[in-house]
Amino acid sequence: MLTQTDRYQLVNADGKAVVDLPIEHGTIGSDAVDVRHLLADTGLVAFDPSFGSTASCRSSITYIDGDAGVLLYRGYPIEALAERSTYLEVAYLLLFGELPSAAQLRTFVHDITYHTMVHEQISRFYGAFPKDSHPMAVLLGVVGALSAFYPDSTDVFDEDQRLISVYRLLAKMPTIAAMAHKNSIGQPFVYPLNRLEYSENFLHMMFSVPAEPYEMNPVFAKALNALLIIQADHEQNASTSTVRTVGSSRANPFACIAAGIASLWGPLHGGANEAVLTMLQEIGTRERIPEFIAKAKDRNDPFRLMGFGHRVYRSYDPRAKVMQKICDELLSELGDGDDPLLALARDLEKSVLADDYFAERKLYPNVDYYSGIVMRALNIPTAMFTPIFAVARTAGWLAQWTEMIQDPEQRISRPRQLYTGPLRRDYVPLDQRP
Repeated sequence: MLTQTDRYQLVNADGKAVVDLPIEHGTIGSDAVDVRHLLADTGLVAFDPSFGSTASCRSSITYIDGDAGVLLYRGYPIEALAERSTYLEVAYLLLFGELPSAAQLRTFVHDITYHTMVHEQISRFYGAFPKDSHPMAVLLGVVGALSAFYPDSTDVFDEDQRLISVYRLLAKMPTIAAMAHKNSIGQPFVYPLNRLEYSENFLHMMFSVPAEPYEMNPVFAKALNALLIIQADHEQNASTSTVRTVGSSRANPFACIAAGIASLWGPLHGGANEAVLTMLQEIGTRERIPEFIAKAKDRNDPFRLMGFGHRVYRSYDPRAKVMQKICDELLSELGDGDDPLLALARDLEKSVLADDYFAERKLYPNVDYYSGIVMRALNIPTAMFTPIFAVARTAGWLAQWTEMIQDPEQRISRPRQLYTGPLRRDYVPLDQRP
């Protein structure tokens, strides 16, 4: 329950109160100074580039304690969910606020499963993209086009239409992503199998071929399930904020998720795990690890170790702990001797953790480091790392979008600015300009 028991006074240089601001209290975490009326009362705006100290909304979905290394979905620790839940059970939790009963979960899984097919005309889109297109470009284009195929679920004011659009996006994202992969390697599309669990179906569509049966490795399916869960939501990150911002204009949900995909594509966000593998390829051999660690310590060298440290977490990223365990299980199953890049990743991790420089700065391996290694072990090509992140994050995006739509305080997003341009100037005709 939120309360407003305290006030915060903004004072000027003389110590006189300029405005009295209410303080909002959540159930856990930082309190918030309510500055919604600051401009009207004082003529001032709050200046906060990147919004690092600004709460843009109320939310009851995800909580992060970066200092303690805690991540909760609706109050449940990420470690417990990754170990014991399925991705669709976690999606239900994010969307509806509670873990489902057995009957609720059966119905939810059934409803998602029977929406996994995409309109057959969508398959023609893929042939129009250049063969070397990045799968994220394809994913972005196809998801953005879904509203043309499903106009019956684009009215955001209709609760039933909102729900069917949520189901369609959750169901079709793995299909669309797998089709992007198949198209990039010149293989035929593989249709979903309704008898398979969500993660199994994704692997089936990614790796099976019509010429022979696909043998599902349960260790692979477990690893992918955990990966999808730990990437499902992460509070008001760049892509989630993008989804909420676009949604605040009442754009249809397909457009909102496409906007989230565009934001996620950046190398500082969802593209970071792809950057980890690129870095490992640059390092090349175990013998060069000390050289690159020295470069990372050199303030005058632009090189940085990708996959270490996190903007929010000042302790060990709890998602990284989950993926470290999954990584160990995978490599125990497969062995990393046949893949020198996986062996190199393990050696680099050990070298960084043993170095006081990184320990003092709390630059631990983050989720991007381990997820990159896990996906490499699953034989997922590097270009598909971020699309799989998008598939996982769809549940969180949709939960956040739904919460935003139902929030009575929500208005169209419209940040202010601190103008630093020229003052008013008179127009000079072209023939009089120097």
